Amino acid sequence: MEFSLGPRAIAAGYRLAAFDHIGSTNAEAISRARDGERGPIWFVTSEQTAGRGRRHRPWIAPRGNLASSILEVIDVSPAVAATLGFAAGLALEAALRKVSIEASLRSGGSDDMKFSLKWPNDVLAGRQKLAGILLEAEAVAPDQLAVVVGIGTNVVAAPEGTPTPATSLAALGVHIGAEELFAELTDAWAEFRGIWDDGRGFGEIRRLWLEHAAGLGETVAIQTGGSTVEGTFDTIDEAGCMIVRTSGGTRVPISAGDVYFGSAASIGAA
Repeated sequence: MEFSLGPRAIAAGYRLAAFDHIGSTNAEAISRARDGERGPIWFVTSEQTAGRGRRHRPWIAPRGNLASSILEVIDVSPAVAATLGFAAGLALEAALRKVSIEASLRSGGSDDMKFSLKWPNDVLAGRQKLAGILLEAEAVAPDQLAVVVGIGTNVVAAPEGTPTPATSLAALGVHIGAEELFAELTDAWAEFRGIWDDGRGFGEIRRLWLEHAAGLGETVAIQTGGSTVEGTFDTIDEAGCMIVRTSGGTRVPISAGDVYFGSAASIGAA
């Protein structure tokens, strides 16, 4: 089976560049943007050899996993572009939910698979990481920002020794191909990218994201720089920052950091 776009993505004008293997779909997308590519175009492979996640952590996709990046060149500020990551999380959650239901129907099993969104950019199955999202942006012309959203999903295998324990669709009993998931993802992206609408629809994206948020209302510890903030995960604000309510009642906005569920002691146990 080959990679292909879903019908909704095709109708919306998306294009596709598929690779048997590649170092990094994000790096390829950025390189193409520097060379004049304006998208919207997907880059996809089932074997990525030099990918990376947040904080330059390696993100290797062995054969059978899904590594994909979408490139769009848009006229928005970097701060607004950053909120596109939440639309990406919703798109991936919707695609995962659909393929898991379809796989369950084919096998005669019961569909009790639930996925959630971990701030700022992970998709979880239970409390295990199933997928990660990396957003990068670079100015390519006046008022033109090349935005690349990389989406890596553990389809057949998951890495070991990660800060958050990882899992794969195969380990969860969802036996599908990366190609099937990718087609659903491109259609879901077209839907939620449309809702986001260059940032004008982030209010609705925020509302939908919070419906799927992992740890909302629970104790969390966020490691940011050399400090740790602990409190209750209250919400995300209009800029996409996590709002944590400390024991003293102070609402602290977090713009970046690694989130751990439970108290600060959970960081050492991770």
